[in-house]
Amino acid sequence: MPETDNLQNWITKYRTEYKRGLPVIAPSGEEGRFDSHGVDCPFVFYHNGRYRMMYIGYDGRGYQTALAESDDLLNWRSHGVILGRGEGRGWDDVGAAGTWLLKETDALSGLPTLKKADGKYWMVYHAYPEEGYEAGPAEIGLAWTTDETLMTWNRLERPVFSWRDGEDWERGGLYKACLLEHEGLYYLFYNAKNEASAWREQTGVATSPDLRNWSRYEGNPVVRVVPGSWQSVFASDPFVVRDEGRWRMFYFGFDGSHAQEGAATSDNLLEWMCAREPLLRHGTEEELDATHAHKPSVLMRDGVLYHFYCAVRPRRTVDATLGNEYRAITFAASAPIG
Repeated sequence: MPETDNLQNWITKYRTEYKRGLPVIAPSGEEGRFDSHGVDCPFVFYHNGRYRMMYIGYDGRGYQTALAESDDLLNWRSHGVILGRGEGRGWDDVGAAGTWLLKETDALSGLPTLKKADGKYWMVYHAYPEEGYEAGPAEIGLAWTTDETLMTWNRLERPVFSWRDGEDWERGGLYKACLLEHEGLYYLFYNAKNEASAWREQTGVATSPDLRNWSRYEGNPVVRVVPGSWQSVFASDPFVVRDEGRWRMFYFGFDGSHAQEGAATSDNLLEWMCAREPLLRHGTEEELDATHAHKPSVLMRDGVLYHFYCAVRPRRTVDATLGNEYRAITFAASAPIG
C-alpha cells in the first residue's frame, strides 16, 4: 500500500478538528426498542428539502435500520425503523443493517441527493444469520423503494454478494458496503473478515453492469491492514467520494485497542494510496469517542466539512443504554459549529 508525502499534505484539507462532543443520535436504553444497546453506521444525505440520516440500531439480538431527519445537521428527529426484524426472506430475518443509498452525485462538494435506477431508489445492506452481535458470516443484499418518504422498502429475494464465493480474506463474512455508479458501471466497496474469531478486516471492491451480477477486482483487497500501525487489525467501512478530480476514501483503522478514521486516494477506483496517520483520532478518556471514532459519513455544507461517525466509550452509570459500552452517533467539523 504506497504512501507519499504529497498524500500527507493532501489529507490536511479533510481534517475536522472541531468535535461536537455530544451525540446527535443516542441509544434509547429502552428494553424492546431497536436501539436499546447502541446506534451505529450513519449515512447522511439530502432528500425532499431536508437532510436525512440512515443509521442502524442494536437491541441485543441484531441490527435494524432506521431513518432520521434534520434541517441543520445539528438537531435530528428519528422516524423509526425502515428495515426491521422478521421482514426478510429467510437469510435476513434476524436483522438488516442498511449502510448506503445510491446517490445522484458522488462529488463531495455536491448536495448528496438520491439517484434512481430503473425508476427506484436503491439501498445496500448486510445481514447476519444468527442472533447476537454480528453473529455468523454476513451477506450483502439490495432493497428498493418508490416511496418518497423512504419508510417502506422491498428487499430482493436473495443476497446479491456473498462470502461463499469469495477469497480467503473474506470468508468470515461481509460488512459495510458503499455503492456508486461511474461511467455506466456500478462499484461496490465492502469490508470483510477472514475468519470467525481473532480476525482481520480489509476492504475490497466489485463491479457490476446491473446491480445484481458482481465481479470482484483481482487486486483485492484494495485497502489492507498494515502490521504495526494504527490499522494493523482492521481497514474497514469505506466511504467513497470524488473531490479535486480524484477519488477519496474515508475509512477506519483498528489496532486492537482503538478505531480511528483514515483516508485514501485513487485515480481509478481500483488502486488506492493510504495516508500514514489517522485523519480523525479517538478522544481522551473523558470524551464521547474515548474508545473509538469510526465509521465515516462525510459531506460539505456552506464550505464546512461535516464528518459524522460512531463514537464509543466505556459505559457510565448515567448512560441510557443496555449495552456494555456507550455507542452513539456524533460529528466533527472543519470549523466551529453551534
